[in-house]
Amino acid sequence: MADEPLVLGIETSCDETGVGIVRGTTLLADAVASSVDEHARFGGVVPEVASRAHLEAMVPTIERALKEAGVSAKDLDGIAVTAGPGLAGALLVGTSAAKAYAYALGKPLYGVNHLASHICVDQLEHGPLPEPTMALLVSGGHSSLLLAPDITSDVRPLGATIDDAAGEAFDKIARVLNLGFPGGPVIDRLAKEGDPKAIHFPRGLTGAKDPVYDFSFSGLKTAVARWIEAKRNAGEEVPVRDVAASFQEAVVDVLTRKAIRACKDEGVDHLMIGGGVAANSRLRALAQERCDDAGIVLRVPRPKLCTDNGAMVAALGAEMVARNRPASDWDLSADSSLPVTDPHVPGSGGHGHGAGHGHGHGHAHGHGHAHDHDHVHELSKDNLYS
Repeated sequence: MADEPLVLGIETSCDETGVGIVRGTTLLADAVASSVDEHARFGGVVPEVASRAHLEAMVPTIERALKEAGVSAKDLDGIAVTAGPGLAGALLVGTSAAKAYAYALGKPLYGVNHLASHICVDQLEHGPLPEPTMALLVSGGHSSLLLAPDITSDVRPLGATIDDAAGEAFDKIARVLNLGFPGGPVIDRLAKEGDPKAIHFPRGLTGAKDPVYDFSFSGLKTAVARWIEAKRNAGEEVPVRDVAASFQEAVVDVLTRKAIRACKDEGVDHLMIGGGVAANSRLRALAQERCDDAGIVLRVPRPKLCTDNGAMVAALGAEMVARNRPASDWDLSADSSLPVTDPHVPGSGGHGHGAGHGHGHGHAHGHGHAHDHDHVHELSKDNLYS
């Protein structure tokens, strides 16, 4: 285990300041500072508020993670950070912090993809990912079907949402029902007391001529909102629990149906589900039921690892180190629309001159880094984080 890469990961794509530390595929620390309460009164995430919260939480959260892991920053083999996709300002806080720490400590920097990180985090729960991995990622900003022959270099999008993501639809329906923000957890809770067959809501993009792997939840959201409005206009009480259960069933029915089809079509005998909505109990149950029927092995991380966190970024960073992937240049920038086909961003030089190691000659993790920049060593000797 001592020979495995020790990596710190920073995640700031939305409203969670996440810092994780892993050694290989073993999770040592997962510290999170959430600003969700600050956004609740607005009914959604406010980018400027999120960015300010990341600034305030960054250093304390990193220090908390190092203490929890029982390691010193100088012992790290690399620093990984979400470079995109996400909110531009929030990402900028994370990448700036990661570059500052990496530079001061003389450590390699890895800018990684948020979506690929959601897949890689499952290694911390269930061991190395099968290759290829079929992944269904479902969150407030993304609903994607991805095939990953190599999580560090080859991730292929099969399908994605063409309008509202699943998590976004949960939030909007919760708002219509006056259930507050975020909507996913409260709808999941209320749905357990409702009848999922009480109301038949539409299943988007499931027709014979529709895109096989793409998702659409905008029509479902509108249908539910109009159904609720009609009840209210008629002076009738809205059966909130039945609406929650029926709406949730429509979402998870489509998600699992398309995911199982993708596995069968691609000849993959397992399915990984990640992202914040993967914490939904009904999605987990229906996915397990349908995977069992199809002879497919289901892999879903525990709920805490499904939502945005630094552990997933550290997991992908550790995999980058283990597979000798090039580190990122110091000019690494936040990219709010970073495509999932870019699991990580090595930089314009293609070899990570900021890493101070390797340069195409392989990576020797541990404490034997061959740094090229003497000034980095000078800075790191007396810096506050060593």
